[in-house]
Amino acid sequence: MQQQNNQAQNQQQATPQHSTGLPQVKGPEMNDRDRINDVLAMEKYMTTAYNIAVNEASTDPLYQTQMSILTNLHRAQRDLYNAMSAKGWYKTDPADVQKVNQAFQQFNNYHTQFPYS
Repeated sequence: MQQQNNQAQNQQQATPQHSTGLPQVKGPEMNDRDRINDVLAMEKYMTTAYNIAVNEASTDPLYQTQMSILTNLHRAQRDLYNAMSAKGWYKTDPADVQKVNQAFQQFNNYHTQFPYS
């Protein structure tokens, strides 16, 4: 019995809470961060699928319906990103201005090669 109590105490000590409310050593159970990450991944998958569906819509009413759904999916995806970012669960590095300018210049060079530019 004493050994079980010691094991329980050791487990509690192994999972202290951070300021984000997440344990340092994560067990197999899902927490809020896992859930929102799962939903974000699903939203990304769905927007990809709807992008294809919109491009291949055979009628205007179908196209409009799918575009409406796609717009809502993009909004939901953005809301999830903002919520995760606010909690520190989705971190992005600031863009390097030189790399942004380099990418812009590269695209601009490609753009001049397009037949309809």
